[in-house]
Amino acid sequence: MSTTQAKGFLSPSTEKAEESFLWYLKEWFCTTDAKRIGIMYMAFGVLMGIIGGALSMLIRIELMQAGPDIMSDTFYATLPGMHATLMIFFFIIPIFTGVANFVVPLQIGAPDMAFPKLNLAGFWILPPAGFMVLSAYLVPGGAPGFGWTGYPPLSVQASMGADLWIAGIILVGTSSTMAAVNFLSTVFNMRCKNMTLFQMSLFTWSLVVTSFLILASTPVLTSALMMLELQRTFPAAFHFFDPAGGGDPILYQHLFWFYSHPAVYIMILPGFGLISEVIPTFSRKPIFGYPVMAWSMIAIAVLGFVVWAHHMFTTGIAVEVRMAFMVLTMLIAVPTGIKIFSWLATMWGGSLEFKTPMLFALGFIAMFTIGGLSGVVLASVPVDIQLHDTYYVVAHIHYVLVAGSVMTIWSGIYYWYPKMTGTMYNEFWGKVHFWLTTIFINVTFFIQHYLGLQGMPRRYYDYAPQFEWANTISSVGSFILFAAQFIALVNLIVSIKTGDEVDKNVWGDGTQLEWAAKSPPAHHNFEGDMPVWEPVDRSHGHDDEQAQPSPAE
Repeated sequence: MSTTQAKGFLSPSTEKAEESFLWYLKEWFCTTDAKRIGIMYMAFGVLMGIIGGALSMLIRIELMQAGPDIMSDTFYATLPGMHATLMIFFFIIPIFTGVANFVVPLQIGAPDMAFPKLNLAGFWILPPAGFMVLSAYLVPGGAPGFGWTGYPPLSVQASMGADLWIAGIILVGTSSTMAAVNFLSTVFNMRCKNMTLFQMSLFTWSLVVTSFLILASTPVLTSALMMLELQRTFPAAFHFFDPAGGGDPILYQHLFWFYSHPAVYIMILPGFGLISEVIPTFSRKPIFGYPVMAWSMIAIAVLGFVVWAHHMFTTGIAVEVRMAFMVLTMLIAVPTGIKIFSWLATMWGGSLEFKTPMLFALGFIAMFTIGGLSGVVLASVPVDIQLHDTYYVVAHIHYVLVAGSVMTIWSGIYYWYPKMTGTMYNEFWGKVHFWLTTIFINVTFFIQHYLGLQGMPRRYYDYAPQFEWANTISSVGSFILFAAQFIALVNLIVSIKTGDEVDKNVWGDGTQLEWAAKSPPAHHNFEGDMPVWEPVDRSHGHDDEQAQPSPAE
């Protein structure tokens, strides 16, 4: 281990810890250091991502050719929902929470999060929640087969595994709420001297907006799941979603999507903020249109709450309501487009350096644009009715989330990896990882647009023989895509020991406060006095040095 690391948060804080492995584990598992908690969030997210990815491999193996192959239809029915559950609730959200735990206190010049013990408690809720969801496979009746949405009446009639799934998702919501309260309290109360809201980094801005989204939407999902559990447990007394008892069969969908559409932005907005850090650094220019970028995130969050019914165009809601939600859905593309044009304007005329974080950022812009355009297509009511529950929707959501979340996650991990560990990853293998990921995301998912347009339904165990060639291509692409992610994991783990030591500002053009701390940072981030932010005029965001904030201790 390098000398740099021995002085950072990664190392034991006492000589006794160096002599005792159990003491070292206690230092990590009972820590209140936001950086260590962030690392644990990321490690947990990666583990659940591997499990969720393995489930998707089972799906693609079964669909590689027409007809039943390696599993029963009952078991197959559990895979799409469990895969989505793990990737959304246990991979993407924890990974972003982990990165934010590490970076946000550094970016605002704070020594830690506002509530360190709440921070640790929020993390330790996740492993039991993940265990509960996965243990649904071990109980009589097996895991639920109603998908990640949990629509009644299937979810009401499902086996005991559905109860474990419901309890696990409620716990995840509790963890997210605790993290959101902590982030907002930290940002609003612990910013360093002179730093105003519009002096914060856009990544910190994205976490503020995301935290408000979580606080506003998660209680709605929790309420829907508790109503569902009550109806399952006491069917004679509760009829929330049972029309025979006076309930509304569509009520659950309204409640679920009132959370789950903002949840898409909970999974994407941190990526937007993250890319807004990477692109200026490797363009050697400040971000173009900083105030507009911040306000566009707020606009996306607000509009995200008023478009939930576009998931319900086929449920029979009134035509006038459908038209209103169609217009609002198309409108939400405006602030997203503003962000894409701002990123492109930042790169225009810049001195671009194509390191691995920048490559993932560019790949994100290209593929997220594809996902956004297919979303505008689905915003049209007659088109959505035709393509609803087909593979076109599968292609759309994967271009949004695999490109919008996974690509940005990798960009951020590569970008802040030297700051987290004090060592540099292997750039060659980072680029190999990027190219394999980018190529085979498209091989896997682009052809699914065609399958959807031809009418292939999603979540089906079998399909017509004319779809076999396209499914074979998609399956082969998914196998290589999944395998490519292990290149990154090996690269990052090995580089902790073998990578070259780095300075504070390893990229040379990092302008936020985290680059004023040593690599890796000390236990309380900054040694000596807390940093003071030097106010800058961001109204000239297209100029050079005038608009670049200079962190100073």
